[in-house]
Amino acid sequence: MTEQNKKTLLVVDDDQDIRQLLGDALSQKGYKVLEAENGRQMWLHLDAEQVDLVLMDLYLQEEDGLNLAREIRARFVMPIMMLTGKGDETDRILGLELAADDYMMKPFNLRELTARIHALLRRSYAVPVATGSTINEDHDCLRFGRWTLDLTARLLHDPDGTLVTLTLGEFSLLEVLARHPDRIFSREQLIEQSRGLETEVFDRTVDVLILRLRRKIETNPKTPEFIKTQRGLGYFFQGPVRMN
Repeated sequence: MTEQNKKTLLVVDDDQDIRQLLGDALSQKGYKVLEAENGRQMWLHLDAEQVDLVLMDLYLQEEDGLNLAREIRARFVMPIMMLTGKGDETDRILGLELAADDYMMKPFNLRELTARIHALLRRSYAVPVATGSTINEDHDCLRFGRWTLDLTARLLHDPDGTLVTLTLGEFSLLEVLARHPDRIFSREQLIEQSRGLETEVFDRTVDVLILRLRRKIETNPKTPEFIKTQRGLGYFFQGPVRMN
């Protein structure tokens, strides 16, 4: 693999031994690895070059990795994996799922970590990021409001025609809901029907994906126009939805 084709990972951890361990292991897997011990160094790297994935410790000295992850999420679209000690509170884990794409508990297995990093990169960059893209009229599309969900290319276009970046799980969940407008799905049914959701997905993860989707497609996520909650039952997509 040439240097230009290597994916660039940024490891943010205040433990030098962890940074060196991850740097060596990930370099051997063919990645270009950058290192940062604090938020200041992290931003210097992010502002200086293209980073494909951030791997961050949740607890940094004098800094909150979760807040840094939220700040990254507000400016960049690359996936974030968090490393955290076991025994964290449930609310903290829910916060992790909102700010990060994946997380692993320490001590972690290096083989599993590299496999999950590879899966995150494959999933996140399967859909190209672009703006002003035209929609191929030969494609199967679902249209709701002024939005277009291109099922053939697996792309979402906003009312201005701009591509909106979705993870594989977000796209699959939106597809299931939009294909069956006004039908109520339980969380279990959504997991079963969404091809993009991992097999170890929990009910709470569906709620997290719904929150993410609402942030991306709703004018006001707190009073959604499209993805509605049916209390005690699950979720449904409020039509009409047009095919092509």
